[in-house]
Amino acid sequence: MSDFSSLPLAAPLLKALATLDFTEMTAVQAQSLPPMLAGRDLIAQAPTGSGKTVAFGLGLLQRLDPALVKPQALVLCPTRELADQVAKEIRRLAFDIPNLKVLTLTGGVALAPQLASLRKDSHVVVGTPGRVQEMLRKHALSLAKLRTLVLDEADRMLDMGFEEAIREIVGKTPPSRQSLLFSATFPDPIREIARNTLRDPVEVTIAGEVERPEIDEHFFEIDLARKPAALAALLLQHKPESTVVFCNTRRDVDDVVDALGGHGIAALALHGDIDQRDRDEVLVRFANRSCRVLVASDVASRGLDIKDLAAVVNYELPHDIDSYRHRIGRTARAGKTGLALNLVTPREMHRAHELEKLELQHHPDAKLQWSKLSAPNTKDSLPAAMATLRIDGGKTDKLRAGDILGALTGEAGLKGDAIGKIDIFPTRSYVAVSRGLADKALNRLRASGIKGRKFRVARI
Repeated sequence: MSDFSSLPLAAPLLKALATLDFTEMTAVQAQSLPPMLAGRDLIAQAPTGSGKTVAFGLGLLQRLDPALVKPQALVLCPTRELADQVAKEIRRLAFDIPNLKVLTLTGGVALAPQLASLRKDSHVVVGTPGRVQEMLRKHALSLAKLRTLVLDEADRMLDMGFEEAIREIVGKTPPSRQSLLFSATFPDPIREIARNTLRDPVEVTIAGEVERPEIDEHFFEIDLARKPAALAALLLQHKPESTVVFCNTRRDVDDVVDALGGHGIAALALHGDIDQRDRDEVLVRFANRSCRVLVASDVASRGLDIKDLAAVVNYELPHDIDSYRHRIGRTARAGKTGLALNLVTPREMHRAHELEKLELQHHPDAKLQWSKLSAPNTKDSLPAAMATLRIDGGKTDKLRAGDILGALTGEAGLKGDAIGKIDIFPTRSYVAVSRGLADKALNRLRASGIKGRKFRVARI
């Protein structure tokens, strides 16, 4: 039973699956959908990329009554980025269900628009625990009619300190609800939440069924004082197109960005002290290849969907094997090879050898190497291929990607291959332009505008 058509799904969902060219189920879908559709609670261990969002999306949509415009499904996610991805996927699955409304409630954005959206009601709410908790406390959100509760990436939500918020939210839901818990790992706190939240759940474990990506893992023993120079040397030696450097604290993130700058390597910081607008800009610039190095704290990086990541650097080793695999698993996706570089101080040697031993126990064919650092060429650099222009106009100004592309290839006279990714937000837009042509594009946009309208434009 590996075909979606074998499931007792509603006609609009089967039509959506056919339109999206989804025919054969992944392992997590094949194992979790039958009990979900039968109304059972579920606890599933499933890694990123296994198809779990489609699984619980179909499960919660199957139980909805479109005529009842009240929150009937709630999906809790660790980050705004993941919540946005989940909401988008549910909307795709529900495109043939008339007037179905999906609302996203996340922190880091203004409260007023979300409060206004809640007054119109919705069928599905996707949100982060903190913002959902806030809306419940303001009595702006009612879960009285809730039929399905989903905890997505539950282990990451606990890592981020959301345990109390989750417990409070669960306490506001009807006892008759169906509960679905998805997690990449199952530490004791997750087991406890499952015991207190789920009723006689079906357990599904997919870990190990997803083919392990091909990652070259290198460990470098280095004195603490030499770590910044060693990191710069590694980046200049390997010259990856895109790298995420993981640190364990916010202060270390800022220190590493400053240190790399001192070695002539431009890097961007991502941690919890960065406000949402700046966070958006950082992610836009990294994704559109305007910056090759992103330095991030573990918590700030949860739920990020970074495509085609060439390398991961553990500037500091994580404390457990699950976190290590989660970090390095961001590279070598979609069948590509990847690179993981680990800087190890003498006090971290014991942890490094433990991680190495556990990796080889689970993956005997893992490519783990202890390597020496080559001396970097001080004349080397790590320039990005693109630069980003920020336009102070967006969706609320009816600005579209085609308008920006037309202005750059028309009045500005740029060729299409000189223009990269275009991102449009409510009040701002971003366009990547070949670095050598960025100033020309900036001056032309300032002079000629976009579709006859002038916007403030800056290079960031």
